[in-house]
Order: sequence, then structure tokens, then C-alpha cells
Amino acid sequence: MKKKQIPLRLSEKLYNAIAAWAEDDFRSVNGQIEYLLTECVKQRKKDGKYVSEHLDEPIELDIK
Repeated sequence: MKKKQIPLRLSEKLYNAIAAWAEDDFRSVNGQIEYLLTECVKQRKKDGKYVSEHLDEPIELDIK
């Protein structure tokens, strides 16, 4: 399967949160982002909704 490369800009807080999550799941940051996007697309195909009703709202990360 051929994969597309795309530029992606993330806030430092979001990147750090994803990086920590990826480490917990034994994935690379890129692999974690791909996994999360795949799960979101599966959910949308399943019930026609995104994972969150508030997907476009800015998130607040409680990262210390």
C-alpha cells in the first residue's frame, strides 16, 4: 500500500500528549496519529458520526 506524506502542524502541547500516548502504546508518533485517524474514520463509517460532537472546538490539555 502506498502512503501519502502530508505536512502536519500541531501545537507543542498536543504533540507532547500524542507522543506520551504513543510511547504508552509502543508506537511512533506518526503511527499513533495514523491509528487515531483510522479509528475516527471507522467510527464515522459505523454510525455516521465523528468520535466527538465537539470535534471542531479547541481542546484544553491538562499537561504538566
